[in-house]
Amino acid sequence: MAMRPSWARILVAAAAIAAVVAPGGVDATPETTCRAAADADRRVDYGFCVSKLSQHHDSPDADTWGLAKVAADVGVLVASNGLYDIKAMLAGKAPVPAARGKKAVRGPLERCEALYDRMGSAFAEAYDGIDRRDYATGKEKALEAASLARRCGDAFARAGVVPSPLAKQGADSVQMAIICTAVTSLIK
Repeated sequence: MAMRPSWARILVAAAAIAAVVAPGGVDATPETTCRAAADADRRVDYGFCVSKLSQHHDSPDADTWGLAKVAADVGVLVASNGLYDIKAMLAGKAPVPAARGKKAVRGPLERCEALYDRMGSAFAEAYDGIDRRDYATGKEKALEAASLARRCGDAFARAGVVPSPLAKQGADSVQMAIICTAVTSLIK
């Protein structure tokens, strides 16, 4: 006679599997978390999310809470890289588009230098909020970072410099803010 598992054993096994697979589970991965974030917020670029979160040294051992912090930390890095690019353009060490001359580009670059500096701080504050489990503050600061990136793009548009020489950096910053917010929303 074959032995059937009890319903209690089946439910315990199912709960164990759900804890491992669920985005809030101990074994959350960038792939499962980014999939859940993309399912929850259609603005999340799944491939970009996995690429950026997977590269971070804290990702292999992170749960969803840890991956939300990773997203904020990657946002700090993206803002820092943008600030580096701006400083290089202002110093003449990187090419600047010739649209309307270098004077037309200098003003927006100087404006964006301050905005990207503030953006890095906003992502750092998002990290701190998430770390304190103050998720509302974490999401608010991530959204502030996205707003600062958009304001930089607007500065170039007002100067007639389209596309912005920082279009990629701005798009990456906004996407990291969206990812950070979406992943933070997954935390149970």
